[in-house]
Amino acid sequence: MSDAHGVARDQLRAFIERIERLEEEKKTIADDIKDVYGEAKGTGFDTKILKKVIALRKKDEQERLEEEAILDTYLAALGMIEGPAEA
Repeated sequence: MSDAHGVARDQLRAFIERIERLEEEKKTIADDIKDVYGEAKGTGFDTKILKKVIALRKKDEQERLEEEAILDTYLAALGMIEGPAEA
């Protein structure tokens, strides 16, 4: 095997090993997050709502406001809330 193949093989192995380590870290973090949700639920918090709050906090304010306006329009159109669609 030429030296170039050996170098490529070593690089490939290094990439694979890094990805495997990161996947393990990701699993550990996901388990930690699950534990925190469990703690929150144990103290009476609604975990579905917590997840929604976290998703909202990740969004830009303008994006969130646009989504809320569209949601309100759809809900009003369906008669689920009063709004501009009923006018």
